[in-house]
Amino acid sequence: MIEKLQNNSGKILFVVVIIFLVFLGYSLYQAPEGGLEDKFIYLLKTYGYIILFAWSILEGEIGLIMAGLLSHSGHMNLYIAIFVAGLGGFAGDQIYFYVGRFNKAYVHKNFKAQRRQFALAHLLLMKYGWPIIFMQRYMYGMRTIIPISIGLTRYSGKLFAFINLLSAWIWAAVTILPAWYFGEEIFIVIHWAKEHWYYAAPFGVLIAGSIIYYFYKVTKKKERNFES
Repeated sequence: MIEKLQNNSGKILFVVVIIFLVFLGYSLYQAPEGGLEDKFIYLLKTYGYIILFAWSILEGEIGLIMAGLLSHSGHMNLYIAIFVAGLGGFAGDQIYFYVGRFNKAYVHKNFKAQRRQFALAHLLLMKYGWPIIFMQRYMYGMRTIIPISIGLTRYSGKLFAFINLLSAWIWAAVTILPAWYFGEEIFIVIHWAKEHWYYAAPFGVLIAGSIIYYFYKVTKKKERNFES
């Protein structure tokens, strides 16, 4: 049974994503609220931990920030939110790891465009060892590649799982706690952004673009360093 799950880890992730999206769409449609925003807030309050777990499998910080805000407003328990988000992050990376460990032909066939990223991930693992499992959660463009790349090697599955679990809980805490602590200030900013969306939207795009560009440049720099 375990071997079958491992061998079909890629399909499992696909099914999880589909189920999550169907559940989300159906629940939004059935929510007893008027506007889409009210429906979504109702959904988070009603199925918060389920959504948080599934969202964390997909490595989404936005879901964790929402969990921090819901914990601040009293609609979620802070400690349970961190625990659930950590488990989701752990489950996601375990799936990616076993995609690499037991589906090597699939990886080589479907990830040809990411060959340089896989080479970089392998070099990072050789240079930094197990700390790269912690670091990869904060590396744009490498968060899926690194667990798969580690799975392609002979790295211990048990050791990866142990470090991955600790890493996932730290990642959840580091992301959720600031949103919970500064919840009031964040709500003020959100309220202002809703009333002045014509200022907030371009500013948000600029900030998001700058972050993505920064991590892209850092990744490219690492690639050049390892190639030289």
